Amino acid sequence: MRPIKGYDKEFLQNLLKEMLLIRRFEEKAGQMYGLKKIGGFCHLYNGQEAVCSGAAAGMKKGLDRLLTGYRDHGHAIALGIEPKAIMAELYGKLSGCSKGKGGSMHMFDHDKGMWGGNGIVGGQIPLATGVAFAQKYHKDGGATICFFGDGAIHQGAFHEAMNLAAIWKLPIVFVCENNQYGMGTSVGRASSVKDLYIKGQAYGIPSKMVDGMDVIAVLEEVKAALDTARTEFQPAFLEIKTYRYKGHSMSDPAKYRTKEETEAFLQQDPILLLKTRMEAAGQLTEDRYKELDKELKEVVMQAVEFAETSAEPPSAEIYTDIYA
Repeated sequence: MRPIKGYDKEFLQNLLKEMLLIRRFEEKAGQMYGLKKIGGFCHLYNGQEAVCSGAAAGMKKGLDRLLTGYRDHGHAIALGIEPKAIMAELYGKLSGCSKGKGGSMHMFDHDKGMWGGNGIVGGQIPLATGVAFAQKYHKDGGATICFFGDGAIHQGAFHEAMNLAAIWKLPIVFVCENNQYGMGTSVGRASSVKDLYIKGQAYGIPSKMVDGMDVIAVLEEVKAALDTARTEFQPAFLEIKTYRYKGHSMSDPAKYRTKEETEAFLQQDPILLLKTRMEAAGQLTEDRYKELDKELKEVVMQAVEFAETSAEPPSAEIYTDIYA
């Protein structure tokens, strides 16, 4: 685990608060899906909170851009999109961050740097590479960070994008959120190599593995990679090892995992790991943690109420935001 010494109390509490908000939001989203308030696909982020929170903390607001896959609620929250707008999007309401047209898999907010969740496995990888190309072309001083899962890494587009990013020296950081399973297939059964980060080395791209349960490790490695991408136009590839506590989607009971495996990763809960370290450093008390948790549960309940009472998109909305 990376030391938290050097990070002030307020910064760490905000980081903890954000991760806890994502956890409580996802729990409520799962509950509302079960009550049939949310339709379509829904992929929860429980267990992976340190990845998006640490990465977002390492980004430069107003300059950097983020693209990810369909498990995107956490990334949206980490970039500052209001929980109300995210929940309304899940409900398919006009007040949602994508006007209710995208749902769970397509969170978007240009001003926040959230350039989209994407429903197609690996589809965001070449898109993000194009965004990084535009950033270099326009000399806007920013970099792009692209998230994808261990399942998407076996798409041909991953290799094509990595090669182009290296040739053109683009300001992009590729992040594989290795949560151990591509749908119901373990990495060991799907990949000929155990350590996925070595794939970046084939294209001359600096690559390394990061502990995705340690939010400070994620923050430091992502920040360093983004800083280098911005200043030297050097792409990077990070394999961030994490674990999802829920099934692949709401329709997946996750029976392909053993109870012992899940229990072992629950002992590495990224939220509780940071909480414990802050308590040991005298930066958090149990009472303060309970207060935060209560506040965030109320924030999530308000998001549900907002989504419930928001208007449905009018039929004319189907013709807006299209090219032809």
